[in-house]
Amino acid sequence: MSIYDAIGGAPAVAAAVDDFYVRVLGDPGLAPYFEGVDLPRLKAHQRAFIAAAIGGPELYAGRDMRAAHTGLDITDAAFDSVVGHLVGTLTGLGVPEETIAQIGGALAPLRADIVRTPEPEPAG
Repeated sequence: MSIYDAIGGAPAVAAAVDDFYVRVLGDPGLAPYFEGVDLPRLKAHQRAFIAAAIGGPELYAGRDMRAAHTGLDITDAAFDSVVGHLVGTLTGLGVPEETIAQIGGALAPLRADIVRTPEPEPAG
């Protein structure tokens, strides 16, 4: 059984995305990243992305993670906060710890495409 099926399919993914964005937008360190963003469109992309990443039948047709996050200057701390909110969301929805770990394992490699690595300061 896929993770998607184990957590309850499309309704569970939709509930998770809704709760996740309540948490993220309520976080003063993360909210500025979402100013001026078309939230309904972003949520639709997020639902498709998560569903596809955890074995659902949805196809994610959005931009790749690097292209989608280029220019946002996302830090490691912001990435970690987002992961924390995702874990909180999944825990709150009753997703078992083992399944949360599997989801984290599927999403962790995306850090390299999402986080902006600062350019080294020129030697002076």
